[in-house]
Amino acid sequence: MGVLTGCTQCIKYMLFFFNFVFWLAGGVILGLALWLRHDNKTSNLLLLQFEDNQAPNTFYISVYILIAVGTVMMFVGFLGCYGAIQESQCLLGTFFTCLVILFACEVAAGIWGFMNRETISKELINFYDSAYIKAIETSDSQTKQAAVAVVKVFHDTLDCCGKGSDSPLFNKDTLCKKSTDEQTTNCHVKLKELFTQKQHIIGLAALVIAVIMIFEMIFTMVLCCAIRNTAY
Repeated sequence: MGVLTGCTQCIKYMLFFFNFVFWLAGGVILGLALWLRHDNKTSNLLLLQFEDNQAPNTFYISVYILIAVGTVMMFVGFLGCYGAIQESQCLLGTFFTCLVILFACEVAAGIWGFMNRETISKELINFYDSAYIKAIETSDSQTKQAAVAVVKVFHDTLDCCGKGSDSPLFNKDTLCKKSTDEQTTNCHVKLKELFTQKQHIIGLAALVIAVIMIFEMIFTMVLCCAIRNTAY
């Protein structure tokens, strides 16, 4: 095997640096996913049950995908670092293939996420509304008591009350944290804000990772060509 010199040597270390950043980014993604999974607000809401129905878990599916992506990124980043230092065409080729697959999966996930960006909040709003309707019933029953417990969790977790124009109904009851005349944000708005904020965090992280992968694919191809040329 020949020895890399000049610009190709520089590309080799740049690729190692980007792979190291990619490995660190995988750790950050994994940590972010675990934080989203165990965040108090989302956990309190998504673990609720009402009338044998579990709160929608579409958000957790996205989080589990992130956990898998973060783990794979750390493995692929290590593979790229080792391949760059060893100047191995086989390892770099495997690394490039993994990058292409990851990039394709990220684009597909991004398209799916954009098309279903409001699904998570809508599902949880519908779940809240079904409990809300039962909670304001005049007749006292076990179903109403269960609904009141679910609605209280929403109100305490999100610091909200009601679902819009019906909020004054709760101001006269014990379901709201505050029984004053202060205007309280309705829970529909709070739910949309909660998941929109988390989706923006996920989207920003995905964009940064995509940019890093593009540079890595370019440097990997250049380095592979340089290694093959020096071999002859």
